[in-house]
Amino acid sequence: MSNLEILNLGFNQLSGQVPSSIFNISSLKRIHFRDNSLSGGLPDDLCVHLPKLKELYLSRNELSSSIPSSINKCCNLQILELSINQFNGIIPKSIRNLTQVKQLYLGLNNLEGQIPEEIGNLFSLEMLNIQAIKGLTGQIPEEIGNLLGLELLTIKAIKGLMIPTSIFNISSLKTIDLSNNSLSGSLPNDMCQHLPKLEGLYLSRNELSGNIPSSISKCNNLKILAFSYNQLTGIIPRSIGNLTRLKELYLGLNNLEGQILEEISNLFSLEMLGIQAIKGLTGQIPTSIFNIYSLKTIALSSNSLLGNLPNDMC
Repeated sequence: MSNLEILNLGFNQLSGQVPSSIFNISSLKRIHFRDNSLSGGLPDDLCVHLPKLKELYLSRNELSSSIPSSINKCCNLQILELSINQFNGIIPKSIRNLTQVKQLYLGLNNLEGQIPEEIGNLFSLEMLNIQAIKGLTGQIPEEIGNLLGLELLTIKAIKGLMIPTSIFNISSLKTIDLSNNSLSGSLPNDMCQHLPKLEGLYLSRNELSGNIPSSISKCNNLKILAFSYNQLTGIIPRSIGNLTRLKELYLGLNNLEGQILEEISNLFSLEMLGIQAIKGLTGQIPTSIFNIYSLKTIALSSNSLLGNLPNDMC
């Protein structure tokens, strides 16, 4: 089928290896094998004969071996899905030549080594997902800050990383998910100065220290703010009360101190409030919190708070 442009066999029960002859059909623009039980490896010359390929969907299979360095020959590739497989080896540095790629999914594989700084060359990238890859070490490269069109960044469940400050300069970002990474260090004071579109900030289950910056209020489109399970200190900044679009706020299991602020009652869209297990919190629970009609869950257990609950709290 020398004129074939779209091959879609996704969401079936196919097993065995992908015939290497498929990767010789030079007219192909889309290959979709997602959600099958395909096994074996990809050919070393994967992209040598696929100059027109724009979309390659291989996620949710049982593919193994390394990611071929010849992936760079698919120079028109816009979507590359390899997540939830058994790929091993390193993320090839040749990936730097995929300058047209918009979506890159590599998570839940057996990859190792470092996240290559060459990822910073993918200037068209809008979505980057590298999660739950236990073999990755080193740091998140500063070069990620070059991805000025990035909207979704997911790098989580990878141990021993630090947050590069360059991430907080990508003004196009809508979601930053760096949870469950053992990230250390403190949050930059100006972390929200350049993130006007940010809607979701997930930094839970790390080892972050220092204060919550008061500049958090500059992320005024935030809907989810997750800082729980860290080592953050200082007070809850009053500026959090300016995040009026916030639906979920998670601050529990930190080393914060001071009082629960009245300003939290300004979050009239809030549905979930998690401020549990913070021994340094003192004072009374502001009764105004119970006037937030949208609230569905309030977690305040294991604190040192005083006072009585209002009679009309419900």
